[in-house]
Amino acid sequence: MAIRKKKRKASRRATLLKSNGRSSRRSPPLKKKRAMRSRSDAPAAISLLKSDHREVDALFAQFEKASGAARKQTIVQKICDALTVHATIEEDIFYPQARDALKRAGEDLLDEAEVEHEGIKWRIELLKKMRPEDDLYDAEVKVLAEYVRHHVKEEERKLFPRLYLSDFDNAGVGEQLALKKEQMTGKAVKEKPSLIERGIDALVGPSPGTI
Repeated sequence: MAIRKKKRKASRRATLLKSNGRSSRRSPPLKKKRAMRSRSDAPAAISLLKSDHREVDALFAQFEKASGAARKQTIVQKICDALTVHATIEEDIFYPQARDALKRAGEDLLDEAEVEHEGIKWRIELLKKMRPEDDLYDAEVKVLAEYVRHHVKEEERKLFPRLYLSDFDNAGVGEQLALKKEQMTGKAVKEKPSLIERGIDALVGPSPGTI
């Protein structure tokens, strides 16, 4: 009788396990999700933004020396594309993080920066509708360059130094900016500047009127 009871219990247990979709065999451990790729190769946020500034400044310099409608239009397209990407990553990632780090101390600077962005974006849209043969085409590019240079001077001489003195996560935000920029452009973001470049930038600071 005891043996039959044990057999019945074992049979009943097996039936319950099957009905619950379980197996008496131990399931293999779940594989851990692959960790996100480290972006230790990404530049720090402020270095990345300064690099963008220099890139656009170089394009404005190319335009000043350019001759021929096709060449000018190509350069202006590059300027508009670069500024659009730069403005987007600043507005979506950099400015909110900067506000969080600076609190009220950075409120006025960041408000002004966002207003300046609106003016720059308006001029970009205007240039996209123009042709190099239009009478005011060159003048519009020149005015855009002046707007951008003023905006950059405010960021590099006032905003960035304050962020260096705050708890702003320069490296972490840099990774976010690099990822967003890569998604928008389809191009890998360059690695951190060399020690020599960073040393010069730290000693001399941004050149007046440069981007």
